[in-house]
Amino acid sequence: MDDQIKQIAERLIGLRDALDIDIKDMAKTCGVTEEIYKGYESGNIDIPVSTLHQISIKYGVDLSALMFGDEPRMNSYFLTRKGKGAAVERTKAYKYQSLAAGFMNRKADPFIVTVEPATETQSIHLNTHPGQEFNLVLEGRVMLQIGTKELILEEGDSIYFDANRPHGMKALDGKSVKFLAIII
Repeated sequence: MDDQIKQIAERLIGLRDALDIDIKDMAKTCGVTEEIYKGYESGNIDIPVSTLHQISIKYGVDLSALMFGDEPRMNSYFLTRKGKGAAVERTKAYKYQSLAAGFMNRKADPFIVTVEPATETQSIHLNTHPGQEFNLVLEGRVMLQIGTKELILEEGDSIYFDANRPHGMKALDGKSVKFLAIII
């Protein structure tokens, strides 16, 4: 995991360098302080996927390039076999598997996300990003918080919401949760 975070940090530094963006502007794009953004680039603070998504939209860079280092090449279709999507473990609690990393000019970013159970006292980290999000629970139960509303989703349940609203989740019952997330 730490190696993947360091690689993402290096890609962020490269992006800033290539586009001649200063840290102040990049921090503003991410909606964080310069100090936190410097932590992202150092690889000491994990950068949320929602923040990477904001960067990709603002600077016209494919999200896959930031997360996985690969440039999409396909423009008619891109097939992802079961369990074979480009994967990155964001934190010990979250693992993302991209289902369309190789498709150019995507209008949406679909992922299979696995959320590991947390301790009862662990709080939910809320984040926001531009656009909308769709989640479909494939396995397990999850508590999804959107703003101040807490929703319990079970296998087969789905939700579509405004991703500009603070949102986050927590696996329930001491078991992992797997869901399809589409960021639009």
